[in-house]
Amino acid sequence: MHLQRDLHKLYFSYMTYPTLFNEKRTAQAAAFLLHKAGGRLPLLKLMKLMYLAERESLRVFGEPITGDRLVSLPQGPVLSKTLDMMNGWGGEAQGGWNSWVEDRSGHDLALRDPSMIRSPEQDLLELSNGDLEVLESVWAEFGHMGKFDLVQYTHSEACPEWEDPNGSSRPIPTGRLLRALGYDGDALRSVLDHLNEQAKLNAVLSQY
Repeated sequence: MHLQRDLHKLYFSYMTYPTLFNEKRTAQAAAFLLHKAGGRLPLLKLMKLMYLAERESLRVFGEPITGDRLVSLPQGPVLSKTLDMMNGWGGEAQGGWNSWVEDRSGHDLALRDPSMIRSPEQDLLELSNGDLEVLESVWAEFGHMGKFDLVQYTHSEACPEWEDPNGSSRPIPTGRLLRALGYDGDALRSVLDHLNEQAKLNAVLSQY
């Protein structure tokens, strides 16, 4: 009973603190996937791949890549601020989204300058070796799939954290995703505690 109450507090506190969102890491994760695709991807496919990479990073390491808010939309789960940047809103950090990704063209996104990436290990320096391993594994498993196949996949039991928002949007609490990934009890509480501390530290550092 006490564990459930404590976890509920952690879910709430993680939703109220600033997110762990990192625009530079997000941009370079997108650049990695675009690079693997030859420089261009449908927006919808890129979003699904990035969501699956975020999910896999939390599963393997208990750490996000982008730190973005997770949201259920009618076409499945998405990364909230990342979707905004894909649609041309935001992306203000120096060396961030607009440095790596061209403005949306129809339904597609492309690398701003493919020559910027000789190899991900050399040039995507905001990403750790673990990030690159996760992104590589997600590309290997899902990169061949079409965008609507990925929509169907993220609507399936493979992503039970998604809930039908009935035409609107609905936040996906980090705790619910972690439970779907197999975290429970002390392990779940430990990850949520860690993410909360990181979010609070980000809030302090953002003031300087």
